[in-house]
Amino acid sequence: MSLAQLLGTSLWFSANSAGEDLSRAWNAGAADIGWLTNAVQAGFILGTLALAFSGMADRFRASTIFVGSALAGAVFNVGFAWLAQDVLSGSIFRFLVGLSLAGIYPIGMKLIVSWEPDRTGQALALLVAMLTLGTALPHFLRFTGSGLSWRWIITCSSLLALLGAALIQNLGTGPHLPLRKAGEAHQPRRLVLAALGIPRFRAAATGYFGHMWELYSFWTVVPLLLAATGLSDAFPLLGVAGLSFFIIAAGALGCLAGGVLSRRVGSARVALGALAISGSCIILFALAWQSLSPLGLLALLLIWGTAVVADSPQFSALSARACPSDLVGGALALQNAIGFTITMVSIWAATAVVAKFGPSAVAILAPGPVLGLWGFARAMRNGA
Repeated sequence: MSLAQLLGTSLWFSANSAGEDLSRAWNAGAADIGWLTNAVQAGFILGTLALAFSGMADRFRASTIFVGSALAGAVFNVGFAWLAQDVLSGSIFRFLVGLSLAGIYPIGMKLIVSWEPDRTGQALALLVAMLTLGTALPHFLRFTGSGLSWRWIITCSSLLALLGAALIQNLGTGPHLPLRKAGEAHQPRRLVLAALGIPRFRAAATGYFGHMWELYSFWTVVPLLLAATGLSDAFPLLGVAGLSFFIIAAGALGCLAGGVLSRRVGSARVALGALAISGSCIILFALAWQSLSPLGLLALLLIWGTAVVADSPQFSALSARACPSDLVGGALALQNAIGFTITMVSIWAATAVVAKFGPSAVAILAPGPVLGLWGFARAMRNGA
């Protein structure tokens, strides 16, 4: 399941790895690359809302949804590579890729719960670690395949997604989550929204929303920060693509470490600790990037990359545990939809201000961790 998640989510940031090529081919600026990313987020949001409120996420086998979504995403991603001619047409294909990803990421989380309900935090940590590597993978393909056309590199992401679909088709859905009966199809909207009334779910979701303000914006602006700070010039053998891969992929280690730690101290402490560390990195980077040595700056970005996603699986695990078993798919899809709506605003804001005002403007991401920590504590206190 985790390997399939790695392969399937390589579709997510495949366009960002080709940012420099798209800038030349389509005369696209940093803000345009942000629009391409937001097109994926918009499609993902619509897809997750459809899964949540239609009841599909809990009425059909998770493996069936995952396989169909991975196949569709692979096709639309190839369409982006070979048929899109400009930012507008490219955004349409990226929107359709995002729509497909809605059946890969949250449904992948449900698949984990269907097989490993007693080890949700650690199992989801492995899943999100693979998602993180999948996000970084296009940068690795760009780095190792510098002689290839960007179109072929993006096509490679589609081939990986097809392999992920084959893995899940062979595995199937686990036995631990019931399917909702067809006769209950008229109730999912009310039932899914009712999850927000559960204090522990609301606490986990609030922390997750604060985390989401930061996460995808950070992943989007990493190449911009590397170029603007001159760090890519200090490490010419790696360049923007190689450094971007290592900084984003460091989050996989953070997820795995958080999963192991969650077995000892609990998911809540791991999630809140990671959110506090990443928030501190934002402030330190914004204030001190000009005075740090290249090695020090790289170390800070690696720590930030490690912590920025380590809280994600733990917040999702807390949300899954807080819900009745027959609502897990819809509730996680709803949480994802709200979280990714937040990312659209933060990605647009972060790319715009960093492009205009420079690396220090990354401080715009700081309210996410601050509000996430405050919101989690407040919701838990009110539900006590």
